[in-house]
Amino acid sequence: MSGQRYTPEFKDEAIKQVIDRGYSIAETAERLGVSQHSLYKWVNAAKPAPTEQQANELLEAKREVLKLRAQLRRAEEERDILKKAARYFASLPE
Repeated sequence: MSGQRYTPEFKDEAIKQVIDRGYSIAETAERLGVSQHSLYKWVNAAKPAPTEQQANELLEAKREVLKLRAQLRRAEEERDILKKAARYFASLPE
């Protein structure tokens, strides 16, 4: 163990490279001169807890459902208006 300390900014940048940019942990660790084990620990500590992540995904899904329901309601209202208009114009004499 070298006991070397890294700044929070350095750790944040390393984590961003793995999580946001999609680089592998092995590649990032080699490039930055950090042990893979340390980088794994940093990345796992930065990731949200599974329950928190699932809660966020559930909230996002609920928002999407509510948005789609509103769109459906609007489309049904527009359809009903068009049906009424079609009946009205069909009943007019030419």
